[in-house]
Amino acid sequence: MLMTTRHRLRVALIPLALCALLIPGGALPAAAADPLWTESQGASAPSEIARLNELMHSLAERLKPPLVQVRVRRPTGAASEETAPHPLPDEPRRTSGSGFIIRQDGYIVTNAHVVDDAERIQIRLADGRRFDARLIGLDNRVDLALVKIEATGLPVAALGDSNRLRVGEFVLALGHPFGLEQTVSFGIVSRKGAPLQVAAPGFDFIQTDAAVNPGNSGGPLVNMAGEVVGVNSMAARNGSIGFAIPVNLVKGLLPQLAEKGKVEWGWLGVTIGEVDEDQAPKYGLAEPRGVLIRQVVAGQPADQGGVKADDVVLAVDGTQIEGPRDLQRIISSTPVGRTVTLKVMRAGKEQDLAVTVGAYQAPRAPRVPRSSPSPRPHP
Repeated sequence: MLMTTRHRLRVALIPLALCALLIPGGALPAAAADPLWTESQGASAPSEIARLNELMHSLAERLKPPLVQVRVRRPTGAASEETAPHPLPDEPRRTSGSGFIIRQDGYIVTNAHVVDDAERIQIRLADGRRFDARLIGLDNRVDLALVKIEATGLPVAALGDSNRLRVGEFVLALGHPFGLEQTVSFGIVSRKGAPLQVAAPGFDFIQTDAAVNPGNSGGPLVNMAGEVVGVNSMAARNGSIGFAIPVNLVKGLLPQLAEKGKVEWGWLGVTIGEVDEDQAPKYGLAEPRGVLIRQVVAGQPADQGGVKADDVVLAVDGTQIEGPRDLQRIISSTPVGRTVTLKVMRAGKEQDLAVTVGAYQAPRAPRVPRSSPSPRPHP
């Protein structure tokens, strides 16, 4: 009798449960309630924008395989671009940056400040593999470094022609900012001119509004043809302005980094300045041009060649000099040991001086922070 009663109770409860589901305000939401969002009915971007989107996506996918993350361990207290938490006082400092593969057997370009003073350099490829790398060469003046891993058959980034790059063109900046993986930012070439770095020897850098954040350093700046046109190097403190080393300058320096481990920059041993309109008559000039020699370092190439303070350099080997950056660029790129002819204006008279270019000597003063405006460097 007890079993029969329980059975009857279970049978009676089933219809009650079904009725509860149908009562408004029950456990399930009403089918007629307003949805929380509006579903798209398949809208599409204008055809021109759609083509641009497809181009940008395909470029990003094609460029990611040669992009690498550069992880560095350096002694405690060493200064660098931080992308990792600060270590305890007795622990080594770990930082990271970016780079890209330029040859299938493992040659990788990055920034000097990313790997300078490193105890260990580790490269993480796009496919997740990790390799210890060795430093082949670096140059702090332009902020360029070459490292190598022992691998073969690697994907490579194609280097383009930065001289053809125009202000206003679209560019992509690739890298690993803040330790994030495989990021791409989009912008334009804002300017081609002087960088922020203290000792850059007169070469025009590429200024862009494509985001270059900590960790992007050493990654490629790429045009819409998928060619590397620069190496992301630095940014202003607010992150709104980025600078990249022109790839044509990089191509000129890589052979020296590979062969010598460094770049031998030309050097005269002078401090220089511009000639303004008020000063031009004082130096016998009809108009402001050339470069004023403010000081000559005793015993250095300019001093040995007879250059004196208050000389105005008008030409080097027949190439006219319009301003300080012209002189810096020409002298710094002249091979050490080559003799050049300087045409100078001295006391209102032109004369030629033969000067043998020496090797650049880095200043001993502490480096100015990378994102600060800098005084004019010396050739």
